[in-house]
Amino acid sequence: MPEKLNLNRVPMPRQDPKVRRGNFDEVALGYTEEQALEEAGRCIQCKKPSCKEGCPVNVDIPEFINAVRENNMREAVKILQSKNSLPAICGRVCPQETQCEVKCNLAKKGAPIAIGRLERYVADWGRAHPEVTAEREGQSFSIVDKKVAVVGSGPAGLTCACDLAKLGYAVTIFEALHIAGGVLMYGIPEFRLPKEIVQSEVDYVKSWGVDIKLNQVIGKTKTADEILGNGFEAVFLAPGAGAPMFLGIPGENLSGIYSANEFLTRTNLMKAYLFPEYDTPIKAGKRVAVFGGGNVAMDAARCALRLGASEVNIIYRRSKIEMPARAEERENAEEEGIIFRLLTNPLRFIGDDQGRVVAVECYEMELGEPDESGRRRPIRKPGTEFVTEIDTAIIALGTRPNPIVPSTTSRLKLTKWGTIITDEATGRTSRDEIWCGGDMATGAATVISAMGAGKRAAVSIDSYLKSG
Repeated sequence: MPEKLNLNRVPMPRQDPKVRRGNFDEVALGYTEEQALEEAGRCIQCKKPSCKEGCPVNVDIPEFINAVRENNMREAVKILQSKNSLPAICGRVCPQETQCEVKCNLAKKGAPIAIGRLERYVADWGRAHPEVTAEREGQSFSIVDKKVAVVGSGPAGLTCACDLAKLGYAVTIFEALHIAGGVLMYGIPEFRLPKEIVQSEVDYVKSWGVDIKLNQVIGKTKTADEILGNGFEAVFLAPGAGAPMFLGIPGENLSGIYSANEFLTRTNLMKAYLFPEYDTPIKAGKRVAVFGGGNVAMDAARCALRLGASEVNIIYRRSKIEMPARAEERENAEEEGIIFRLLTNPLRFIGDDQGRVVAVECYEMELGEPDESGRRRPIRKPGTEFVTEIDTAIIALGTRPNPIVPSTTSRLKLTKWGTIITDEATGRTSRDEIWCGGDMATGAATVISAMGAGKRAAVSIDSYLKSG
């Protein structure tokens, strides 16, 4: 252990807020080699590394950081990819501050090791040196004479597919969209997760022999039961949760009101921000209100700003500290000029004579007694109604599962929320040959939690098929 601990982490270089609010380029610029070596040098290599306990995909954190510290990047890449098939994605969007980093022993005295930033550095180094990824001793494809189907190519599906392929199974992913990646492609903006990064991770999964079939809407083109009747011996359901939730207030059907899903899909997947190069424009308006307090709300608000809005308000019924969005994303939004209207709730939307939204009426909230979760319940303050003029409203309250897959798969047991009942440790459903993970099992959650579900399901599927 060093004689004197360095309790201050190396800052991550970022675009200037005044510059980045006018472009869709990545905000966080990543560590230089010098910065990565300095940050890795802070790691004290604990004998009992508690950081591992916080990682849903069980990355060997001290080991890969030690390889970085020794500037042995080939080894760092191999260690990282041995447990994590999507490290460049995790290094950018995983909430490390509430998982591995909060467990870091340095956090007791100062700033924890910037595990996510180092993960990103290693993954990006690996992308720049593809010959390292190609060095797979003993690699072989389909050495097990059994086929597994994966429905959905989001983080859960990609992880499960890759882990099973590494075990020798012939894996086919059925993806509903025309491009693989799921929410990583359509939901997270370019400035937070560049699409070339996602594509490179998808290509890595494919390099293990995984076949990805696009434009396959399971439940329409074929069902899970039909897949099982066509030579596949196990199915992992990971189609995500893409059905948006709404406020349920008067005027919500006016023109100019979007779900965050639609707004972000048009922006990210259909590249509305590159109009007219891509003929898929979206009208963001000059005065935008975003309703919600999670990462999706931050993404939508920041996209609207970059698409030309002059004023963007995030309206949230609780306090800032209770926002589920990552602190880093809240900070980025504030730096870019997003206005936070907290302890505020919408009452109704107001339209013009052509059916377009022109204003929203809101009221103020105050925090009352704690509810079942222990949080103080927000309650309405009488006589605080006010009207704000807007051109566009974006509803970012979360999503729920699309019923198409569970409704067309026989004998699946569902929760009252429409999610598929699964065993948390294995992903097993009420059907012996079907597993489920990600948002279809839990409701909307984080990328890394979905990846953890994919890994657990892969282990369980492997055990099931070997025992059969």
